[in-house]
Amino acid sequence: MVLGKGLEPLSLSAQDPASWTERFNSQGPEWQAPGIGETLERNPDGKKPVMGGNTFVIVAADGNDMVHSDGKTAAKACELIAKHSKEPFFLAVGYVRPHVPFVAPKRYFNLYPWEQMTLPEKVPGDWDDIPKPGINYKTSVNMQMDVTRQKKAVSGYYAAVSFMDAQVGKVLDALEKSGQADNTIIIFTSDHGFHLGEHDFWAKVSLHDESARVPLIISVPGKKPGVSDSLVELLDLYPTTAKLCGLDVPARLQGKDIGPILDDPQAKVHDTVFSVAGTSKGLMLRDERWVFIQYTEDSSKGMELFDMHNDPKQLTNLASSPDHVSRVEEWKAKITAKLLAIRANDLGN
Repeated sequence: MVLGKGLEPLSLSAQDPASWTERFNSQGPEWQAPGIGETLERNPDGKKPVMGGNTFVIVAADGNDMVHSDGKTAAKACELIAKHSKEPFFLAVGYVRPHVPFVAPKRYFNLYPWEQMTLPEKVPGDWDDIPKPGINYKTSVNMQMDVTRQKKAVSGYYAAVSFMDAQVGKVLDALEKSGQADNTIIIFTSDHGFHLGEHDFWAKVSLHDESARVPLIISVPGKKPGVSDSLVELLDLYPTTAKLCGLDVPARLQGKDIGPILDDPQAKVHDTVFSVAGTSKGLMLRDERWVFIQYTEDSSKGMELFDMHNDPKQLTNLASSPDHVSRVEEWKAKITAKLLAIRANDLGN
C-alpha cells in the first residue's frame, strides 16, 4: 500500500502494480487554499511576488485538517490500518508538509506568532569563504526577503511542521487502536533538511548541515528506546528494514544494515557518510569530526572543510588554511575513492 503526496503525481514506481496493492494520491488546494495568505518571495526586480507551488507562500487556511492533502492522507492511512490490521502489511505514507508553500489550518499558525520568531545570527562576511557553487540560490537577498518576511517564513515553517506532526499522530493512534503497535516497525524520516536563514540560506539546495541532515526515528518491537549520534545514510533504510523483517539483503546494495545501532546506540556502522547536491554538483563526505565538500569532481571549482567539534555551525571554511593542506588532500582522495566504489558497484549490477 502507498499513500502519495498531493504536491506531485505518484512516481512510476508507485504506480507499478508489482510494487503496491493499493495506491492513493491525496490532492489539496496548496497555495490557492482560502484563508489569510501572503507571498514572501519577490522577483529579483522586487516588483512582482513569485507565485506557485514551489515558492515561499504562507497560507493560514480556512477549515480543518481535511481540507488539505496531508489531512486526507492521514485519514486514508488510518482507514487502511484498520482494514489490514489482521494481516502483515507495509504502509508508506508520504506527507507534503513542511514543503513550501507553508499551508496549514489557521490554528497551527496561531501557535507561532511571527513577531515572536527568532532568526539565526547573521555573521558578517559569512559568504566570503563559501565557493560560488555553494551559495544557495534561495537566499534572503535573491528572494527580496526583509526581516519581517523572514520571520513570517519561520512561523510558516513551524506551523507546517506542527500540522504534519498532528497527522503523524493520527496514524500512530490508529495503529495503537488496531492492536498492532507492538507488532509493527515504524520509520519516520525526511528526504532533506531545511535552511531557515542560517548563512542567510533558505530551503534545501545546500550541503551544509541544516540541509543535509534529516530526522530519523525507528521504532522496532522489543528494542529499547535510545538516542544515537552514529552516522547513517538514508540508503541504509532498505537493508535495515529487510533484515528486521527476516528478508534476504542483496549484496549489491550501497546501504548497510544499521541494526547494531538499534541494539546499542554507541555502535558504529559507517566511518563516513556521503551526500550529493545536484544543483551545485556538490559532493559531501563526512566522519564524526570533519565535513568535506567538493563542488564537482574538479576540486578547483571549490571546496569546504569544517571542523564540527570546534565549528558546529560551519562558519569557518578551513579548505584554504595552510594548517590543513594535508587533510584537504586526504579528503579529496577519499571523495575520489568513494566515487570509484559507487561506479564499480553500478557496473557490477
